[in-house]
Amino acid sequence: MAIVRSVVEAPAPIGALTIGVTPAGLALVAFGRRPEAVDRAAERLGEPLADAAGGAAAAQLAEYLAGTRREFDVPLDWSLTSGSQRVVLQTLHDTVPYGATVTYGELAARSGLGKAYTAARGVGSIMGSNPLPVVVPCHRVLGSDSLGGFGGGLPTKEWLLALEGVLTPALDFG
Repeated sequence: MAIVRSVVEAPAPIGALTIGVTPAGLALVAFGRRPEAVDRAAERLGEPLADAAGGAAAAQLAEYLAGTRREFDVPLDWSLTSGSQRVVLQTLHDTVPYGATVTYGELAARSGLGKAYTAARGVGSIMGSNPLPVVVPCHRVLGSDSLGGFGGGLPTKEWLLALEGVLTPALDFG
């Protein structure tokens, strides 16, 4: 058994997604060409590495980025998550569909963390440590009065939200 590392080409501003797939499912999505991220995940999981095409996970990510897929049905390997991080990410995955958004505070409440400011900040930290962005859609989590942050960068978050029809696409004069 091995964790398979591959790269999915993506439109700007993303450029590429590096993925890691274990026998249990998709375990890692990293923005950019970042084979070292999969190397670290393999070491953490105690899995050897293999380079391959990435199979269904890579194909579904490419379809999503091309605007032809709205839901992912590849199995997910949650083993890079634990505790409240796993609960919050699974709640996000299960309750916030394509084209919908949720605030950090709403997600904290849905996940059983409460509604306090500190719970919302905790969700923000969890979004920043999400090992499965795009598939577990942390780009759909917004601040109460702003887009909030995003590990892939604000232009990527805006692009993903525009792809899903949440935001109007930005004009490109360049």
